[in-house]
Amino acid sequence: MLPSVKNRVLHILFFVMVLGYVSGQRKKGQLPVGKVDPILPGYFADPTIKKFGDTYYIYATTDNEMLASGVPTVWYSKDFEHWYNHTMEVPSLKSVNLRNFWAPDIIEGSDGRYYLYFGNCQTGCNIYGYVSSSPVGPWEKLNEDDTPVIAHNYPKEGFPSLDAQFFTDDDDKIYAYWGTWVHYNGGYAVGELDSMNMSKIKNPKNIPLDQTPEPFEAAYMMKKGDKYILMYSGGSCHDETYNVRYSYSDSPYGPFTPGANNPILSSNGIGTVHGPGHHSVLVEDGSYYIVYHKHDYPMTRGGLSRQVSVDELIFENDSTIQKVIPGSKGPEKSIKSNVPPNIALNAKARASSFYQLESLEYDYAYQPSFATDGYNATMWKAGDNSFPQDLTIDLGKQTHVKRIMTQFEFAGYYYQYKLEYSLDGKNWKVFADRSKNRIAGSPMIDDANIRVRYIKLTVLDVEKTGLLAAVWNIKVFESLFDIPLEINGKPSIEGPGAKSSRQKLVSIDAKDILMKRSFDSLINKGTIGGSFEKKGEVSIYQEDGVTAFNFKKGALVLNETVPKSMEWNGAFTVATWVKNPEISKESECLLSWCDRFKFNLANSYNALHYNSGNYGAVAHLDGHFDMKYNNLPPANEWNYIVLTFDGVVEKMYVNGKLDNSQIMVLASQIQNAKLRIGASDVGEHYSGYLASLQMYDYALNVADIQKSMMETSPVRDN
Repeated sequence: MLPSVKNRVLHILFFVMVLGYVSGQRKKGQLPVGKVDPILPGYFADPTIKKFGDTYYIYATTDNEMLASGVPTVWYSKDFEHWYNHTMEVPSLKSVNLRNFWAPDIIEGSDGRYYLYFGNCQTGCNIYGYVSSSPVGPWEKLNEDDTPVIAHNYPKEGFPSLDAQFFTDDDDKIYAYWGTWVHYNGGYAVGELDSMNMSKIKNPKNIPLDQTPEPFEAAYMMKKGDKYILMYSGGSCHDETYNVRYSYSDSPYGPFTPGANNPILSSNGIGTVHGPGHHSVLVEDGSYYIVYHKHDYPMTRGGLSRQVSVDELIFENDSTIQKVIPGSKGPEKSIKSNVPPNIALNAKARASSFYQLESLEYDYAYQPSFATDGYNATMWKAGDNSFPQDLTIDLGKQTHVKRIMTQFEFAGYYYQYKLEYSLDGKNWKVFADRSKNRIAGSPMIDDANIRVRYIKLTVLDVEKTGLLAAVWNIKVFESLFDIPLEINGKPSIEGPGAKSSRQKLVSIDAKDILMKRSFDSLINKGTIGGSFEKKGEVSIYQEDGVTAFNFKKGALVLNETVPKSMEWNGAFTVATWVKNPEISKESECLLSWCDRFKFNLANSYNALHYNSGNYGAVAHLDGHFDMKYNNLPPANEWNYIVLTFDGVVEKMYVNGKLDNSQIMVLASQIQNAKLRIGASDVGEHYSGYLASLQMYDYALNVADIQKSMMETSPVRDN
C-alpha cells in the first residue's frame, strides 16, 4: 500500500474509533426526582428575607456573572409565590464604579427609613451602607466620603469584612455579625451598630473558632426565647460540602455552644439540594422558614449559578433546631393570592430549537415544555446563540387572554422580543412588540385583550454577547390583577450584544515562514486580519519535516483588536498543534485574549493553557472555576489541543478525544486586551513548540474537530 493511501486509511480508522469513544463515555444527567423548587426564577445567592408591611422582600447577590458581581437587585411579593424583580439604583464610590454587591442585608430604622448594607472587594473587602425612604431605593450613601460601615482589617489585621448580617435585640440594640473564610481568619466577628448614625460599628470582637465548629462564612443571628442562635455556613460554597450549622448563647457576644443536629441543612443524596447555605430566616405566624441558596442543575462549574429556596425550620426547644427537610416549603401555602390561574401551565410547547447539553457529566435537554411547567429550576434554552428564536405554546382551546408574563433567564439584562397570537396557528397578529426594548426585568409583563389559542414568543436579541434565548416560565392569564410596587426600570445604554460571524478569526502556520531564517511579524490569515508581532524569544524550529515556532520567553501579539463577538459569553474555538518537551506544574499559556488581573473576577478571564496545574487546560481565576486536563497530553509529542465553548459548555479535546468539560457562563472582558500566542498579559510563558493555531468565534463540533485535525497535522508522510 502506498504511504499516502495508508495514511488516509489510518486517519479514517482513527476518526471512527474516536467517535465511538466520545459517544460511549457520555453519562446521563437527569433532573433529580423529588423536586425542590427554587422560589426565584434566576441565579441569585446569599438571600436576605424581610417582610415590610404586607410585602415580602428578598435582597440577594446576583449570581452567574464575574464571581457573582451582577447588578444590585431586590425581589418582592405579596403572596410569596409570584415574585417581581427590580434593579436598584445604588450610587458608586468616588474612586471606583461599584461592581460587587455581595450578601446584602437591610434594616428598617427607628426613623422609618431603610438601611441597606452589602460587601464589596474593589478597594479592600468592606461593608458599605446606604439609606432610602423605600425598601427598593433609590439609595443614598450613609457616608458621603465613602467610609465603610465595616472596614477591611476590622476588628483585626487581614480580616475580610464581608457577609454582614444585622440583628436587632429586644432592647433595640443592633448587632452586626460578619466574616468569610473564617477558618483561615480566626473566627467570626461581632460588634454593635451605632444606632444614632447607623454607619459605625463599636465594641468589635472575634468569636473564637471553637465556638462555631467547621465554619466558612455567612453568620446569621436570631433569637428564640432567651437564647441567641448564631447560624452560619460551613464547608465550601463551591461544592456539595456547603451546609448550615448553628451555635447558641445567652448573650449576643457569646460565648457560644455548638448546637445539636449539626449540620441542620446539607446536600441530600438524591441531588435535589446541592450545596445549600448562606441563609436568612423568616418568622411568620409563629413558624420559622429558612431561605437559602443551593446550586443549579445541571450544575455550573464552581457553584457560579445558585438559586434561592425555602424550607420550614423547626425548633425542638429554644436552643435546639431539627434537621431541615428539603421540600417542606414556605409560608405561601397559607397566603391568599390575587393572581388568577396560569392557563399556560403544562401547555404543549414547541420551539425553533432547543439546547442539548452533552458533556462528560450530563446529557440534558432544555426542552420547550420546560417553559410551561411552572418550575423555576427548568427552562427552555435555544439551541445556540443565534437570533431570532421562537417558542410557541398551545393553550388547547380558544380563550380570552389579557396578560402574558415572561421570565427570561437573566433578570438583570434586557431581552428584545415580540409576542404574537393566533386562533389557528397559521395567521398571526401582534400581542406586544418589544423589539426595541432596553429595560430588564422579571417577569416582563405585557397586557392586551384578545381571543387566542396559540401564543408565539420570538426572541430577537439580548443585551449581552453570547447569551442564548432562554425562558424559565411563560405564564398566561385570562384577567388582569394588581402588581405590587409597579416600578419602571431604567433603559440600558449598552448592547445589544455583538453577534458571531461564524468565521475563522485567526489562522497562523509556521510553514508560512519556512524559508525565513528569522522573522519579526507574521500575517494573520484569519478574517480579522492584522499581523502577529514577535515579542521576546520566539524562533523557528525544524525537525523531521516539521516546522514550528519555538517559544521560550516570548509571544506573538496580534496588532488588531479582539473582536466584540469574543466578549462576554461569546462562543469560541481554539485549535492548535503543540509539542511540549517538558510539562511544567507552573502556568504555561498557549493563547490569551483577555487580561488576567485587570478585573480579577472568576469568569472575566479566559485563556488556553498547557501545564499540569489546576488551570492546565483553561484559566478563569483559580481551581474552583478553571479546568485541568483529565489526561495530560504527553510530553515531547505532537498533540492536537482544541478548546470549544458554545455559550453553555466548555469542552477540551486532546487528539480528537473529549478530555474534560464544564458548564460555564463567561463574562469575558476584552477592552484594550491583546490576543497573545505563547503568553498571557502577565507572562505565564509557554516553553515549547507550536506548529499552527486557529481561532473561531463559534464552537466546532466533533466532526469539525476531526476534519481539522487531519487537515492541519504537522506530521505527514513524505
